[in-house]
Amino acid sequence: MGLITPQSSAGHIYILAATNYFSKWVEVLPLKEVKKEIMVDFIRVNIILRYDVPLYIITDNERSFYTKSMDKLCAQFSFKQHNSSMYNATMNSLAEAFNKTLCNLLKKVVSKLKRDWHEKIGEALWAYRTTHQTATQATPYSLVYGVEAVFPLKSEIP
Repeated sequence: MGLITPQSSAGHIYILAATNYFSKWVEVLPLKEVKKEIMVDFIRVNIILRYDVPLYIITDNERSFYTKSMDKLCAQFSFKQHNSSMYNATMNSLAEAFNKTLCNLLKKVVSKLKRDWHEKIGEALWAYRTTHQTATQATPYSLVYGVEAVFPLKSEIP
Protein backbone atom coordinates (compact mmCIF):
# COMPACT_ATOMS: atom_id res chain seq x y z
CA MET A 1 0.00 0.00 0.00
CA GLY A 2 1.48 3.30 -1.00
CA LEU A 3 0.38 6.92 -1.02
CA ILE A 4 0.79 8.53 -4.45
CA THR A 5 0.99 12.24 -5.14
CA PRO A 6 -0.47 14.11 -6.80
CA GLN A 7 -4.00 12.80 -6.43
CA SER A 8 -5.24 11.47 -9.77
CA SER A 9 -7.92 13.34 -11.67
CA ALA A 10 -10.32 10.54 -10.69
CA GLY A 11 -9.52 10.96 -6.99
CA HIS A 12 -7.09 8.06 -6.51
CA ILE A 13 -4.42 8.63 -3.85
CA TYR A 14 -3.17 5.11 -3.10
CA ILE A 15 -1.84 2.13 -4.99
CA LEU A 16 -2.37 -1.36 -3.62
CA ALA A 17 0.29 -3.68 -5.01
CA ALA A 18 0.88 -7.43 -4.70
CA THR A 19 4.17 -8.96 -5.85
CA ASN A 20 4.91 -12.64 -6.42
CA TYR A 21 8.33 -13.27 -4.91
CA PHE A 22 9.29 -15.99 -7.42
CA SER A 23 8.20 -14.51 -10.76
CA LYS A 24 8.24 -10.82 -9.72
CA TRP A 25 4.77 -10.53 -11.33
CA VAL A 26 2.79 -7.63 -9.90
CA GLU A 27 -0.90 -6.85 -9.63
CA VAL A 28 -1.95 -3.32 -8.66
CA LEU A 29 -5.12 -1.40 -7.92
CA PRO A 30 -5.47 2.39 -7.71
CA LEU A 31 -7.55 3.37 -4.68
CA LYS A 32 -9.43 6.46 -3.61
CA GLU A 33 -9.58 5.24 -0.02
CA VAL A 34 -8.36 2.34 2.10
CA LYS A 35 -11.10 -0.05 3.19
CA LYS A 36 -10.76 -3.54 4.63
CA GLU A 37 -13.30 -4.90 2.13
CA ILE A 38 -11.19 -3.68 -0.78
CA MET A 39 -8.06 -5.36 0.58
CA VAL A 40 -9.73 -8.74 1.06
CA ASP A 41 -11.53 -8.57 -2.30
CA PHE A 42 -8.29 -7.62 -4.09
CA ILE A 43 -6.49 -10.69 -2.73
CA ARG A 44 -9.43 -12.99 -3.44
CA VAL A 45 -10.17 -11.76 -6.99
CA ASN A 46 -6.77 -10.60 -8.28
CA ILE A 47 -4.58 -13.25 -6.66
CA ILE A 48 -6.45 -16.38 -5.59
CA LEU A 49 -9.14 -16.61 -8.28
CA ARG A 50 -6.85 -15.42 -11.07
CA TYR A 51 -3.68 -17.40 -10.31
CA ASP A 52 -3.78 -19.75 -7.32
CA VAL A 53 -3.89 -19.87 -3.55
CA PRO A 54 -0.56 -18.73 -2.13
CA LEU A 55 1.07 -20.61 0.73
CA TYR A 56 1.36 -17.30 2.52
CA ILE A 57 1.23 -13.58 1.94
CA ILE A 58 3.36 -10.87 3.48
CA THR A 59 1.51 -7.63 4.12
CA ASP A 60 2.69 -4.29 5.39
CA ASN A 61 1.44 -2.69 8.58
CA GLU A 62 -1.71 -1.23 7.03
CA ARG A 63 -4.52 -1.91 9.54
CA SER A 64 -6.95 -2.84 6.78
CA PHE A 65 -4.99 -6.07 6.25
CA TYR A 66 -5.52 -7.22 9.83
CA THR A 67 -9.24 -7.80 10.07
CA LYS A 68 -11.70 -10.60 10.74
CA SER A 69 -12.47 -10.59 7.00
CA MET A 70 -8.81 -11.29 6.20
CA ASP A 71 -8.64 -14.00 8.88
CA LYS A 72 -11.73 -15.58 7.31
CA LEU A 73 -10.17 -15.45 3.82
CA CYS A 74 -6.96 -17.05 5.12
CA ALA A 75 -8.97 -19.82 6.80
CA GLN A 76 -11.25 -20.35 3.79
CA PHE A 77 -8.33 -20.84 1.39
CA SER A 78 -5.82 -22.28 3.92
CA PHE A 79 -2.97 -19.80 3.60
CA LYS A 80 -1.09 -17.78 6.19
CA GLN A 81 -0.61 -14.05 6.51
CA HIS A 82 2.68 -12.63 7.77
CA ASN A 83 3.41 -9.07 8.77
CA SER A 84 6.44 -7.28 7.36
CA SER A 85 7.77 -5.65 10.46
CA MET A 86 8.67 -2.01 10.17
CA TYR A 87 11.80 -2.96 12.10
CA ASN A 88 12.81 -5.54 9.46
CA ALA A 89 12.64 -3.70 6.14
CA THR A 90 14.39 -6.48 4.21
CA MET A 91 11.37 -8.74 4.73
CA ASN A 92 9.35 -6.56 2.37
CA SER A 93 12.20 -5.21 0.23
CA LEU A 94 10.79 -6.63 -3.02
CA ALA A 95 7.55 -4.70 -2.55
CA GLU A 96 9.43 -1.52 -1.67
CA ALA A 97 11.67 -1.93 -4.73
CA PHE A 98 8.63 -2.38 -6.96
CA ASN A 99 6.94 0.70 -5.50
CA LYS A 100 10.01 2.75 -6.43
CA THR A 101 10.14 1.19 -9.91
CA LEU A 102 6.43 1.83 -10.50
CA CYS A 103 6.81 5.48 -9.54
CA ASN A 104 9.73 5.81 -11.98
CA LEU A 105 7.77 4.11 -14.77
CA LEU A 106 4.73 6.28 -14.16
CA LYS A 107 6.88 9.41 -14.39
CA LYS A 108 7.78 8.34 -17.93
CA VAL A 109 4.22 7.76 -19.16
CA VAL A 110 2.06 10.34 -17.39
CA SER A 111 1.20 13.78 -18.74
CA LYS A 112 2.90 16.93 -17.52
CA LEU A 113 0.18 17.50 -14.93
CA LYS A 114 0.81 13.98 -13.55
CA ARG A 115 -2.85 13.57 -12.64
CA ASP A 116 -3.59 10.82 -15.19
CA TRP A 117 -1.42 8.20 -13.48
CA HIS A 118 -4.45 5.98 -12.75
CA GLU A 119 -5.01 5.69 -16.53
CA LYS A 120 -1.36 4.91 -17.24
CA ILE A 121 -0.81 2.12 -14.72
CA GLY A 122 -1.50 -0.52 -17.38
CA GLU A 123 1.32 0.83 -19.57
CA ALA A 124 3.71 0.98 -16.63
CA LEU A 125 2.82 -2.59 -15.62
CA TRP A 126 3.30 -3.84 -19.17
CA ALA A 127 6.78 -2.32 -19.23
CA TYR A 128 7.64 -3.88 -15.87
CA ARG A 129 6.16 -7.30 -16.64
CA THR A 130 8.02 -7.57 -19.96
CA THR A 131 11.40 -6.38 -18.67
CA HIS A 132 14.14 -8.91 -18.01
CA GLN A 133 14.77 -9.30 -14.27
CA THR A 134 18.33 -10.03 -13.20
CA ALA A 135 17.24 -12.08 -10.18
CA THR A 136 15.20 -14.54 -12.27
CA GLN A 137 17.05 -14.22 -15.60
CA ALA A 138 13.61 -13.91 -17.22
CA THR A 139 10.68 -11.55 -17.55
CA PRO A 140 7.79 -11.80 -15.09
CA TYR A 141 5.52 -12.31 -18.11
CA SER A 142 7.45 -15.37 -19.32
CA LEU A 143 7.49 -16.93 -15.86
CA VAL A 144 3.73 -16.55 -15.46
CA TYR A 145 2.64 -17.49 -19.00
CA GLY A 146 5.49 -19.74 -20.14
CA VAL A 147 6.21 -17.67 -23.28
CA GLU A 148 7.62 -14.24 -24.00
CA ALA A 149 5.14 -11.45 -24.64
CA VAL A 150 4.38 -10.47 -28.22
CA PHE A 151 4.94 -6.75 -28.50
CA PRO A 152 2.56 -4.69 -30.65
CA LEU A 153 5.32 -3.87 -33.17
CA LYS A 154 6.09 -7.55 -33.63
CA SER A 155 2.48 -8.37 -34.46
CA GLU A 156 2.04 -5.82 -37.26
CA ILE A 157 1.79 -7.29 -40.74
CA PRO A 158 4.49 -5.82 -43.04
